[in-house]
Amino acid sequence: MAAKIIDGKSFAEGLRARIAGHVDRLKAEHGITPGLAVVIVGHDPASQVYVANKAKQTAEVGMASFKHELPADTSEAELLALVARLNADPKVHGILVQLPVPEQIDPVKVIEAIDPAKDVDCFTPANVGKVQIGLPGPVSCTPLGCLMLLRDQLGSLAGLNAVIIGRSNLVGKPMMQLLLRENCTVTVAHSRTRNLPEIVRQADIVVAAVGRPEMVRGDWIKPGATVIDVGINRIDAPEKGPGKTRLVGDVSYGEAADVAGAITPVPGGVGPMTIACLLANTVTTASLIHGLVPPSDLTA
Repeated sequence: MAAKIIDGKSFAEGLRARIAGHVDRLKAEHGITPGLAVVIVGHDPASQVYVANKAKQTAEVGMASFKHELPADTSEAELLALVARLNADPKVHGILVQLPVPEQIDPVKVIEAIDPAKDVDCFTPANVGKVQIGLPGPVSCTPLGCLMLLRDQLGSLAGLNAVIIGRSNLVGKPMMQLLLRENCTVTVAHSRTRNLPEIVRQADIVVAAVGRPEMVRGDWIKPGATVIDVGINRIDAPEKGPGKTRLVGDVSYGEAADVAGAITPVPGGVGPMTIACLLANTVTTASLIHGLVPPSDLTA
């Protein structure tokens, strides 16, 4: 039987509607307009599209959007100075510096310069540490979106066996912490894991975030498992014509969909959730900065 398609696009639309309601209440009851500042250095086309989408959706939910586009030859000192100004700006409640940055800039220094109270993607060491020990605060956007989709699909995750393929600071490691919070038994696999297909076959939940197109095959999937495909890979599509490409995930979708109980598509699965969770985190940080209790229905 074909797997149920987990519609991240539809879920993200509902999440944005809840965000807009909370933004309206913050404005009406407290005079607070949550503000998100996004900084991009250089002219990477994919980053430009992503940042434009962030700015558009920020405005659509009633939040203030502050977009800073800097030339590719911007110095590290100039970028750090901008971050310092945003840290001090009371209208800004969330700061995101789009990665990657040009080679003359150390991304670690930039991340460490962001005020943890305004770190809406949970990259600063302080916020990473909070996630590790279970303290309240923002959660990395993509893992948060994955967790929301899993909860919506499965309800309680307690006792389930989860395998995460990929150990990045962006997805794999924070995803592990979130699933441990949910009382899953978690295995983190990676490029050097032995017998990877056999390990994945034991999983009730598979989160693929390894960055290799269609690496996870259908015969790796336990019948009825829930598959969350974080990968976004562009590959050649000669069937569409010369030079054409298409997007695929880290999972061989057609094969896996014949075995899994539920699966996210690419595109339209995890991707829309990432920006929605960024907006949710901005509402959370705006609330905390002003001494308010953040909404409970926007975070994990």
